[in-house]
Amino acid sequence: MAGVLAASTLLGGTAFADDKVVTVYTAHISAIVDKLIPMFEKETGLKAEVVKMGSGDVAKRAKAEAGKPAADVIWSISGSALTELADILEPYQPKDFDKINQKLIGSPAWTPYTGVVYVLAVNTSLLPLDQAPKSWAELADPKWQGKIASARADNSGSAMQQLQGVLTIFGDKGWDEYGKIAKNFVLTDSSGAVPRYVADGETPMGLTLEDNALQYVQGGSPMSIVHLTDGTIATPDGIALIKGGPNPEGGKKFIDWALSKSTQETLVKEIGRRSVRTDVSGPAGLPDLADLNVVQIKSLADLGGTDAILAKWRTATGQ
Repeated sequence: MAGVLAASTLLGGTAFADDKVVTVYTAHISAIVDKLIPMFEKETGLKAEVVKMGSGDVAKRAKAEAGKPAADVIWSISGSALTELADILEPYQPKDFDKINQKLIGSPAWTPYTGVVYVLAVNTSLLPLDQAPKSWAELADPKWQGKIASARADNSGSAMQQLQGVLTIFGDKGWDEYGKIAKNFVLTDSSGAVPRYVADGETPMGLTLEDNALQYVQGGSPMSIVHLTDGTIATPDGIALIKGGPNPEGGKKFIDWALSKSTQETLVKEIGRRSVRTDVSGPAGLPDLADLNVVQIKSLADLGGTDAILAKWRTATGQ
């Protein structure tokens, strides 16, 4: 079984000392790690030690270890965040690279891993779907104060992507609109916690990843998924090889495995993610992206850089 750690705390499994161990930093939720890592180990014969953190902490830790990295791979944080880490990443073109949707490639330093769609999850027992907001603009209505769960942008890559989306959609009025929406937030520590808040009735709705919400829908929770009409945010998260990691060959095998057709099909069928491969279709029961108002968000650099954005986010949220 894989060694799985939350930050530096061992959650389960065993650390292996031999050179077959691949060390991976990830922002994936535990359910996804627990599903996929045993598959990787069985299919490759390699052992994986997984350190699970928020996206922001993955980036901070990888940067702090630059020059003497402890990990081989960064797995599933936003492409924008990986682009900012380009100096500590080793470009690697995986097997089947020609099957990756070329429109999703943003930098040679990392490879798209899945297509991540951001949605509004609604508890229909508390808020009938026909009464729920259908757009970002409607989320700014003061009547929703304390009713929208959202992860923290200073710890969650998905919350940062949502913030980038609002700033892109509303242009010069972006921070004003985000400030209005943020006044209605109940902040959570992670995007994975948002649908739990909604399912448990702590808030009637929440901003989260499509696949996170889909897991609750399929599990029987009274939840519906809303793709916001004034801009559905859909971006690739990525996977990357860390420069100078302890097991680069193992890291490359992990990346090849993560992007293989069989792994990508598992991500779609059992987890609800959208594949980056052109030969793998999307999850059943979800709308085609071509039928949604998908917005191409501005990069962190175009919006002023992470530090400047987070400073404004703290002002907007009173943190």
